[in-house]
Amino acid sequence: MEPILTIGIILLTGFVAGGLCRQIGLPKVTGYILAGLVLNPELTHFIPSSFVDHTNLVTQIALAFITFSVGGTLQRSKIRSMGKTILYITLFEAEFAFLSVAVFFILLAPVVLVGPDRGLLTYFIPMGLMLASLAAPTDPSATLAVAHEFHAKGDVTATIMGVAAFDDILGIINYSLAVSVAGIFASQLHFSPYSIAWPFLKIAGSIAGGCVFAGGLNVLSKWIGNETEGVLISLIISLLALCYGIIDKVGADALLATMTMGIIVVNHNPQSEKIFSILERYTEELIFILFFTISTMHLNFSVLASNYLLIFMFVFFRLIGKIGGTAVGGKLANASDRVQKYTAGGLIPQGGIVIGLALVIKQNPAFNTVSDVILNVIIGATIIHEIIGPMLSKWALSRAGEIKAGSRG
Repeated sequence: MEPILTIGIILLTGFVAGGLCRQIGLPKVTGYILAGLVLNPELTHFIPSSFVDHTNLVTQIALAFITFSVGGTLQRSKIRSMGKTILYITLFEAEFAFLSVAVFFILLAPVVLVGPDRGLLTYFIPMGLMLASLAAPTDPSATLAVAHEFHAKGDVTATIMGVAAFDDILGIINYSLAVSVAGIFASQLHFSPYSIAWPFLKIAGSIAGGCVFAGGLNVLSKWIGNETEGVLISLIISLLALCYGIIDKVGADALLATMTMGIIVVNHNPQSEKIFSILERYTEELIFILFFTISTMHLNFSVLASNYLLIFMFVFFRLIGKIGGTAVGGKLANASDRVQKYTAGGLIPQGGIVIGLALVIKQNPAFNTVSDVILNVIIGATIIHEIIGPMLSKWALSRAGEIKAGSRG
């Protein structure tokens, strides 16, 4: 089958599935994931697996856009206006989710999953660190859809939206550190001052690279002035691709670099509002359909079936971390009892960036022994989260008294 025909099938199937899910009250991303399941080469054999094996370019471009947009949420004025409640809850729910998942997969999973090729240092620690780093991010679209459908309004709703907007950033930082440290264990490198310092040098280099390319975008966007939006989109795509490609080539963290680009641009570019709005308007839907549909086409059903216990344990321990972290963060911030009790219910949906991060892990040869398990656990958990997420969000907002009786549509 010709690649261009395959792309057309993927886009149309994802578009239709997303629209159908939207009609029944589910997020569009759920439809894109289901479309990927339908088109998965293991399930239907309609699209050849050779095509799926060569989709790295699409996923890399999509991730560059997504992380740039995530960075664009970190605006100084927004942070100042948020107050300590959202900041405290974001920090604690994200890091408690990380710790909860890490403790299970590093300390408890070796007892449950005994195997000849499953050593603590080379298997469970790398897998545990990387899965834990993927526990923090929240997909706010499901909760946002519920809030809009039932006209929810109040402190809990506002807190959920604020936290969901910022915990992706902590997730990417966790991921950057986890991958660097996990690489030391997976590659069986000897510990030395250099090996310990290397993860921090990679992060510093990624941030510096992101700052350089953001500066370039700021200067060039000022230089082109009031050119058409098409010219500005071309400039953004070229600099994002250069940033991702060069930073990845030198061995630093490309995703952290593109996120840093977004942070610098949103805070230091006079045209930042225009830049992020045209990306959302013209490219977001296309990127999301391709990204989520293709991501799910990577799903390996035999690996999924053999690791179902890990999927449920990931969902369970992430939930424990989110609930505990929200309660502790809310308590320290002196938030209301309702915020402490019910905010976590809206932080369960997960999709978005975590699938992309898992795909990047799969593309790294250093993690060949664990990457298939990580990707399938994350996709399996995402499907569960996207199904139960809207129900938990509605329950939490209802219990908080922010959904009025009979309010719908």
